[in-house]
Amino acid sequence: MLPTQPKLTLVGAGPGDPELITVKGLKAIQQARVILYDALSNNELLEHASPNCLKRFVGKRAGMHVYTQAEINRMIVKYALTFGNVVRLKGGDSFVFGRGSEEIAYAQQYEIKTEVIPGISSAISVPGINNIPVTARNVSEGFWVITGSTQDGKLGRDLEYAIQANTTVVVLMGMKKLEQIAGIYEAAGHGAVPAAIIQNGTLPTQKIGVGIAADLPKIALEHQLTNPAIIVIGEVVRFHEAFQALQTKLAEDYKMAV
Repeated sequence: MLPTQPKLTLVGAGPGDPELITVKGLKAIQQARVILYDALSNNELLEHASPNCLKRFVGKRAGMHVYTQAEINRMIVKYALTFGNVVRLKGGDSFVFGRGSEEIAYAQQYEIKTEVIPGISSAISVPGINNIPVTARNVSEGFWVITGSTQDGKLGRDLEYAIQANTTVVVLMGMKKLEQIAGIYEAAGHGAVPAAIIQNGTLPTQKIGVGIAADLPKIALEHQLTNPAIIVIGEVVRFHEAFQALQTKLAEDYKMAV
């Protein structure tokens, strides 16, 4: 019997639709001896694992952590040294607010071989699948991806700089900060910038609400939008058909009022 070769492979599972995982990521799942998976990775992907693969849920649900990051790091090392090939399956991309770099660094301390298989980030794929380009010629020359929950639970401080850049802003994990985000945009004089909230992007259960940045809390309430969701703010939201319909309705309401 060949000796166990410890290895950690970070696999980005994509935004939700299981068909949006990469071919290389799917092959890694098929070859895994152990899979440690998060809540945001689609469980259908686990069906591609071998029958004797050990599968452990290590994410969080309803805001409750099953394991701390330190515990997950230790599990990675334990399973890699015991079973060999460990796949760490994460929603989106492992390096976009996924703490993948911490897990790689920890495993390398124990001379465990590591590999990163990128995933499709929800920051670009969820707007894209809804015909909202994060960049568009003469509309937005770039985009910022910001976390709504830093290590100390605060909104990413880059938001104010992003507003000044007058470009597309995508906020991940920001549903609990809608009032704050709306307030920052209003204070900067950009409250009327188009905005969208997209829940369960790329899944059959997807829901979307559109409006303006100042009305983000109202949009979430009216459309009953909750986590997991992303927030897209910028002129690019005008490309979405729901926003175009909203503009038409507002114009008609204005004509009737005058």
